[in-house]
Amino acid sequence: MDIPYKLDGKLVDNHTRCSHYHSEVDIIAIKFKCCGIYYPCFECHDELTNHPSQRWSIEERNTLAILCGSCYGQLTVNEYQNCQSKCIFCDSKFNPKCSLHSHLYFDQGCAT
Repeated sequence: MDIPYKLDGKLVDNHTRCSHYHSEVDIIAIKFKCCGIYYPCFECHDELTNHPSQRWSIEERNTLAILCGSCYGQLTVNEYQNCQSKCIFCDSKFNPKCSLHSHLYFDQGCAT
């Protein structure tokens, strides 16, 4: 299946896994506010762009910014932060350890 959104990164499969994070549950990509492109992780973004990343603000929690690598459904920041590590569309499990990096993608104060 083709990914219907602009996705970049050091991808290893069609489920948004990358060379940095490629376990069975590493199936999300984040749309970076700075460039509007989905990347599997901050490392892919930093290695492949020449600009600093920007975080989604608290006021932008309803922005579609998370891509499920299983069904390619898009979640808002708020939906993602409240989904208990599974896709709200297909129930595929996401890596719960992604929350360790949430400060890189979302301003502090967003619901977790």
